[in-house]
Order: sequence, then structure tokens, then C-alpha cells
Amino acid sequence: MTSATPDNPRNRADALPKSWVPSQVEAEMYERWVAAGYFAADPASDKPGYSIVLPPPNVTGSLHMGHALDHTLMDTLSRRKRMQGYEVLWLPGMDHAGIATQTIVEKQLAVDGKTKEDFGRELFIDKVWDWKRESGGQIQWQMRALGDGVDWSRDRFTMDDGLSRAVQTIFKRLYDAGLIYRAERLVNWSPELRTAISDIEVKFEDVEGELISLRYGSLNDDEPHVIVATTRVETMLGDTAVAVHPEDPRYQDLIGSTLEHPITGRRIPIIADDYVDPEFGTGAVKITPAHDPNDFEMGLRHNLPMPNIMDERARITGTGTEFDGMDRFEARVKVRERLAAEGRIAAEKRPYLHSVGHSERSGEAIEPRLSMQWWVKVESLAKAAGDAVRNGDTVIHPTSQEPRWFEWVDNMHDWCISRQLWWGHRIPIWYGPEGEVVCVGPDETAPEGWVQDPDVLDTWFSSGLWPFSTMGWPDSTEELQKFYPTSVLVTGYDILFFWVARMMMFGTFVSDDHVLTAGKGGARQVPFKDVFLHGLIRDQYGKKMSKSRGNGIDPLDWINSYGADALRFTLARGAQPGGDLSVGESHALASRSFVTKLFNATKFALMNGAQPGTLPDRAELTDADRWIIDRLEQVRAEVDSAFDAYEFGKACEALYHFAWDELCDWYLELSKVQFAAGGSRAESTSIVLGNVLDAVLRLLHPVIPFVTESLWRALTGRESVVIATWPQATGVATDVTAAQRISDAQRLITEIRRFRSDQGLADKQKVAAKLIGLDTAGLTELHDSVTNLARLTEPGAEFAATASVEVRLSGSTVTVELDTSGAVDLDAERRRLEKDLAAAEKELATTTAKLGNEAFLAKAPDQVVDKIKGRRDVAEAEVARIGARLAELSGK
Repeated sequence: MTSATPDNPRNRADALPKSWVPSQVEAEMYERWVAAGYFAADPASDKPGYSIVLPPPNVTGSLHMGHALDHTLMDTLSRRKRMQGYEVLWLPGMDHAGIATQTIVEKQLAVDGKTKEDFGRELFIDKVWDWKRESGGQIQWQMRALGDGVDWSRDRFTMDDGLSRAVQTIFKRLYDAGLIYRAERLVNWSPELRTAISDIEVKFEDVEGELISLRYGSLNDDEPHVIVATTRVETMLGDTAVAVHPEDPRYQDLIGSTLEHPITGRRIPIIADDYVDPEFGTGAVKITPAHDPNDFEMGLRHNLPMPNIMDERARITGTGTEFDGMDRFEARVKVRERLAAEGRIAAEKRPYLHSVGHSERSGEAIEPRLSMQWWVKVESLAKAAGDAVRNGDTVIHPTSQEPRWFEWVDNMHDWCISRQLWWGHRIPIWYGPEGEVVCVGPDETAPEGWVQDPDVLDTWFSSGLWPFSTMGWPDSTEELQKFYPTSVLVTGYDILFFWVARMMMFGTFVSDDHVLTAGKGGARQVPFKDVFLHGLIRDQYGKKMSKSRGNGIDPLDWINSYGADALRFTLARGAQPGGDLSVGESHALASRSFVTKLFNATKFALMNGAQPGTLPDRAELTDADRWIIDRLEQVRAEVDSAFDAYEFGKACEALYHFAWDELCDWYLELSKVQFAAGGSRAESTSIVLGNVLDAVLRLLHPVIPFVTESLWRALTGRESVVIATWPQATGVATDVTAAQRISDAQRLITEIRRFRSDQGLADKQKVAAKLIGLDTAGLTELHDSVTNLARLTEPGAEFAATASVEVRLSGSTVTVELDTSGAVDLDAERRRLEKDLAAAEKELATTTAKLGNEAFLAKAPDQVVDKIKGRRDVAEAEVARIGARLAELSGK
């Protein structure tokens, strides 16, 4: 072996800490990467481009497990592509989060008894910007803690000047194309926030309400009347019809007639519509077009009046009744009481569990409300988004999500894009003194004296431009030429229909823009080539994480406790296309153990002189050397295939089991014997082990970047694994003979270890043994490895076999004779075996009794019965094995 030199692997091992403590390493290491410019993308590079835009987290947000999963997967893809020789742009940024941000600042003002109206629009917006600069973006330092390799020099914000210009540009293009219009339609209305909100900001919860049956028409059963049921009796003040099914025989005589409204006195018609289910309840439903989505559609079909009976705070208004001015919930009680007093409650109120939409921001029940809003006409945009997937321009992974995509885009309703807020992109529409309307583009000026629309755009409008607006569109930029369309979008399947659909709609709308097609043969461009949809994160019991359940996990807690690598490996190992993943403390502990195992193994290798180098001829290598090299190549191919298919979990599993089970548990142990041999054998082993660790650390780096950086630099003495090359195919055929010999040796060692345990020998206790038939099995070269790993010693002159076992290998049988005399406390071993026998007999009796119970067998599922049969068979085998061993000890 070589003597110690400054660059000797042993010295580099000494430079490593005694143990891996992430908190002492990760922050400094990350800042060194950023300072070195490893994550900065060069659009002038001649390398092929690869790009991902970070789904912009809300400026009000902090890193949750969903973010951590997203970021881990994107970072894994980016780091791997960088190592594969691509010019990688992973572009970060944040969303201005209109409602969430404005709400935070308004609450701060409320502490001092102020409202935004006290300051006026401009001053209030200044205060929001002040908050953004001082308190927003907490998630950015959390991203650093996670190890996100983003290009911070290109950090974007949906309200910055460039993105604001993009928003104005596409709004005007859509408006001029007739795809943006203003109309009075039904929206999700938040009375507390006093604005329309998007579908994704509405969460449905089961609520215990009251189902009230009320009577329209005469109180006399012999005269015209209908009975309808409702959970929102206050909305009857806005009823403009009662609907029945056209073929319902109970109402044929009433269709087309009118009934007097019990409270307002209006005459309302009885209409016939196929929407009504004649089998549900009385088969008659009240129609409130201004406060129910289905009623609104029915109102359009039948040209019904649509009186809005609630103001922006959900107070009753405009009905001309004593209920005007009441909050909707107060009115619900008072209207029911009046109807009851008049004898119009046809049945006692009864509890009724129903689903009610609630605002994600304020927690209040959403009120469907007729409101004048700005809309995007989506039919042609949605068709283009659907066709992009149908034509293969954009590929959804997994393909099993495609039907959901088509179901959504093929049946999309027009999109309400206006919000009654001050913080956000103000709608670029101006009104003249005579009611004139003009849309003002980014390079245009509104006529003097005209007034701008007070509303702002839905946050999803600006984030829908994210893939190209962040690269400078509508201007021509190097970034657009190099990195657009983006390579992949990584996100959860739960926002497939909201954000992903918006980006596809806008991206296909501008797909023939010369700025995007220049230098690309004039081909139309989609915003991303691949869409990878991962599942939701659940707790260890498979329950969805939520605040109400108290089962959420703060990823920063895991980073602090176990390190960023352990968090990342846990998430990536569980990630498969479209599948949910369950994580808990045990998973994080297992990942930390894996990181520690890798650290200790590399340090051991360095202490034994391991370092990468040119391999000797294969003929000079041992079976163990050829086997581990070949297994590495097989795993590399498997990992490449998995990563290319976005099967992160499969790639991580392959690396985990190779590194732990084969490299650490077997080859490292086998290498100890080879190192001990000294000379050329030890030299070859150090190079083989160095090369294998070099490749394994590079393969693992995209997922666990911190520990692999520390270990790879120590192993190779080179600058950084971040800029190392990705392992390539060797082109060398697998040595099947060596693989079979190692497999036989593993089986032999495993069986000897099991047999030793059966004999009551302690794990570390060495015992004299003879191995008969080792040469016939082709394992002569592995003799020392077998004896070393099986804790055996050479037989002496006084050797007397007291126990033996035959181990059947691939082509022959090896007989192992042990001399356990004096090595086993026979009385203690007999007591242990008797205890184990009693437990096995109890298990056998229990399972046999269950399988003999006809009533149980008749009811139990097949899988349960099969499981019990398996337990019985195991118990039966254990009884026989332990009984035989006890008989041996008794000399019978």
C-alpha cells in the first residue's frame, strides 16, 4: 500500500467530520454553490437547454410538505440534467397572492382601527409593497435550507414591471380578439372579503343544516299549491319560479300557471325543465337564479328575472320586506319564523348534512351571487389546450391523468378574471364620460379624463403567463430562444385544472408569436413539453395532512432534526407519477440512517485507501470486483430509465438497495479480506471501491446533494459533484459466472449464519469449521471471505464436528461442519429453545383453531384466510425445527 501523502485518501478521510451533522454543513455548503455560480444559466451556452420554472409560491407563504416535494423533484431533475451536460435554467419566483396579501395588510391596519379606505388606493398599495419588502418571501430562505439549485439572479415576482407588461399585453390581445368580455354572471362571492374568488379558493365542507319544506300557493290542499325543500330558506326572497319535470304527472295541470310568492306577493311561474329530478323529494324545486349556479342556468333557459337580494356583505337588500338589512343567517331564521307563523312550513325542520363551499382565506360560507365581472371566453383556448395534449406536443405523466385533463378542458366554463381588490394587476380597461370603453396596452395611454376600471385580475391570470413572462415575453430575449418552451412542469395533480390549464390556454394562444418561434423553424410553441403530476402527501396512516387533523409536518422541523438530505430522500423515495405518498417519522429516520450509512461507508473506504482511478484488466479482478462493477452498471441503467420516466421512487429504491444491501453489506465486507491480502489485490480493490463509490455518489447527488458533495469531494479531491459528469454506460458485458459465484457465496454465508443462530452461537463468536465441496462449487477464491463473514476459523487437530448443514448452491452442495463444543451453554440454549417452542405451539394452535372454524371461514375475506394459513405454515415449520434442535441437544 502507498504511504501517507497530502493527497492520500486517508488524509481526506481525516478531513471529514467524525460523524455527519447536517446542521454544521448544509447552510455554508449551499451558499458556496450559489457563490460559485453553479446554478446560474447562460443563454449563450452551446449546451442543449433544459428549463423548469418554479410554480410560484405565494409571497405570504412558507414551505409546507407539498412545496418540499415539488422542490425536491424539480431540483433532482435540474441537478441530473446539469450533470448530463445541459445548460439548465431552474427559474424561481413568487406570486403576489392578491387576496392573501391584501388580507394580511388589512388585518395589520385593523389593529390600529384603520381600514384601507382610510388611506386610499395608492397609499394602501404602497403599504402592501412595504410589507412585501419587509416580511414577504420567507419561503426563499427555506428553499435555500432545502438545497434548491435555482438561478437566484433570475428571481421573478408576478407584480414586477416585466410581468406586469406581459399581463397588459396578453389582456389587450385577448380583448381585441373578442375573448375577454364584461357580463353579469354568477360567481363565488366572499362577503367578508367583498370580492369574487376562484374555484380553487373554495373548499367544500359537510355542514349540519336544516332542510325546510315550504308551501307555495294555497294553504288549502284542494287548491293549487306546490311544496319545495331548501337549506337556505332566506333565498326564497329571490325566487322567480318553481320548476318541475315536464313529464311529472303530479304537476301537469300546474305547468305554465303562476303562484303568489308567500312574502313578496309577486306572481311566479311554474316551469317545466328536464334538470328537475322527479324522484327527489316532492319533485318540485324553487328557482333563485341570482344565488344558485343550477338555478342561474335554468333562469337563462327560461328567461327568468334574476333579482339580486344580497349586497356585497351578504345582507338582504332590495326585497321591500322587513328582512332588508339583515345578515343572511339572521334572515334565514326570521324568514322561517314568518313562514311557520303563516302555516307555510309543510314539515318540521330536520337536520340535513350537506356540502357547503367555504372561502379558503376567510373560512366563511361562500355565497353564489350574481355580479358584473370580467370574463375570458374559454372555448377556443380550452380546445387548443386539449389539442396540445392530444397531438403529443405536451405529454402528461402519468398518462392515466389524461382523461381527467380532457374532461376538464372539453367542458370548461368561461373564466371570471376580475376581483374586487386593490392589490394586484389592475384591469387595463378605461371608461369615457359618455360610457365609451377602451383597452389600454402597455405602450399606450388612456384618454385624459377617462376612469380606469377599479377591479384587479385574478392571481391565476398572471401566473398563467409564468412559463414565458418570466423569460421576458413579450420582448425577444435570449432566455426565450434558449429555454422556451420549458422542459417539464412539476406539480400536484390537484391543481391540474386550475393553474396548469391556465398556462396551457395562454401558452397555446401566443404559440405562434414570432418572439417565441424565431429560430425554431416557425413551429408553434407550447409552454412545456412534459407535465409531471405527483400525488398528495399523506401521513403515515394514509390520512390527508391538514390543520384540522393536526397531522401536518413542517419540513423545516425535519431539516433541523434529520437534515435536508433525509427529508429529500424520504419525499423522492415515495414519489411516483400520479400516486399519493405517505410519510411519517419512521420514514425520516430510515432516510437519516441511509445517509449515515453512506457517510460511514465512504469514510471506511477512504481509510483503506479507496480512490477512483483506471481499473486493471477485468481478468486481474476478483469475482467480487467484477460483480459489484456489473451490478453498478445494471443499477445505473435502471436509475436512468426511472428518472427519464419521472419514476423518482423507483430510482431511489434501486439506489438505496444497491448502496445499502450490495455495496455496504456485501462488497465492503468482501473488500476487507481483499485489503488484508495487501499488494496488487489491495490496490485493485481500492480502485474498484473508489470507482463504485464515485458513481454511486454522483447517481445519488440529485436527490441527496449535501452529503454526496462532502463525500465526493473527499473521495475525488475535485471541486464539486454539482458540476461532475453523470455516470455513463460502460459497454462491458456482465460477467455472469462471477455474478453466480457471488450469489452462491452470499447464499452460503447467509445459511451458515442462520445455522449458527439455530445452534445458539452468538453473532460475533468464532467457531471452528470445515467447508467441504467449496472447490467443486467454484468458490475457492472466496474461501477467506466466506470464513470471515460467517465467523468461522480453521479446524485444528482436535476438531470434532458436533453439528453440520448442507447448503444447496447453483451447481453443487457445500457441507459445513461445525465444532460447537464448549461454545454453547447447553442449559441456557435449551431454555431459550423451549420458550421459543411454546410460543410457536401457541401460534400453531391459534391459527389451526381459526381455520377449523366454519363460521369464520364463511365470513372472512380470502386474503385474511390466506394470511392465517401462512402464519399456520410458518408456526408448523418452527415447531418442527425447534423440536428437532431440542432433540439434538438431548442426544436423542
